[in-house]
Amino acid sequence: MSFLKAWFPDKEAGDQSIADVLARLLHTLRDGAIVVGDGTRIVAANSAANEAFGRGVDLIEGRRLTEVIRDLTLHQAFQAALDEKKTSEVELEIIGHEPKRYEVRISPVELPGFAGAVGYFHDVTRVEKLERMRNEFLSNVSHELRTPLTSIMAFVETLEDGAIDDPENNLRFLGVIQRNAERMHRLIDDILELTSIESGTVSISPKECRLDRVVDEIFTSLSGKARESGVTLVNSVSEGSAVYADPMRLEQMLLNLVDNGIKFNRQQGTVDVRSEVSGDRILIHVSDSGEGISAEHLGRLFERFYRVDKARSREIGGTGLGLAITKHLALLHGGEVSVSSTIGSGTTFTIELPVTNGQALTVSYNSP
Repeated sequence: MSFLKAWFPDKEAGDQSIADVLARLLHTLRDGAIVVGDGTRIVAANSAANEAFGRGVDLIEGRRLTEVIRDLTLHQAFQAALDEKKTSEVELEIIGHEPKRYEVRISPVELPGFAGAVGYFHDVTRVEKLERMRNEFLSNVSHELRTPLTSIMAFVETLEDGAIDDPENNLRFLGVIQRNAERMHRLIDDILELTSIESGTVSISPKECRLDRVVDEIFTSLSGKARESGVTLVNSVSEGSAVYADPMRLEQMLLNLVDNGIKFNRQQGTVDVRSEVSGDRILIHVSDSGEGISAEHLGRLFERFYRVDKARSREIGGTGLGLAITKHLALLHGGEVSVSSTIGSGTTFTIELPVTNGQALTVSYNSP
């Protein structure tokens, strides 16, 4: 901090100067800190400030504040601290590839032989992002629960008003109530599952398991739904194919993906599961004959409650959490999920899991 030492020359050789003490204090701060002197020239800045505002320049010391941060409100607050000895708190937004938001506290500072101002820059970008995600999550949950609840209440009132004695409609109304109650139950289960995974309370126990048998079990559980949708399920996984994963979680991931393949397929379509070995990876392809997904949606498919076709998803009973759960389960295995799609040719979801006992698990899924 040579510019800072220019203000506070050492009194005697070997003594710690005020500049040295101030420099040490600034560098202990986690948040960015900038000290300015006459003409709002920066006389000191810690490493956090240099990293945040350096714009590729190693150090911002010695430069005018206006050269480093172009924000009128911030400049006025620093000037008020210099001229009027006034403390201010302002908000600062830095526009860039990744926008940043700061809460800035600016105060006058007076030391022997020096009068200036110091600004502390508290990065609230992540906090605000998490707050937006929380609000969006609560809004989505409220909406998803309100829809079936409204239907349940409406049909209960209808039954109470005399429809319970109507033999032609009372069972139908009770069926609607039951379906909406089941929908709420599935949503709550998925929310609790996702919350447990994200909070780190869910653990996995990977081991070798027979992939062809896992797929057979999934097909058995979904055969009724496939028949109703006119979709043919084809297990093309080689007999005896083994993968390393938590068997229950592997089944859960594949169940979500195959279920989506049935839901969003075409009439008389197919869902085909096959496997292949590629180096130290096992590739599991789940292909359907769906319509594919446009590029604008691909980047958001794994977000909670995100739906490409909201009306159709609600009609067929999806909670909007299946892909989010699948992604988190893959991450829990130390892997990742990606997606690619071509309109008219279906979609490929790929779950990549790391090598275990000399093998890796990669799940690919084709869906609309």
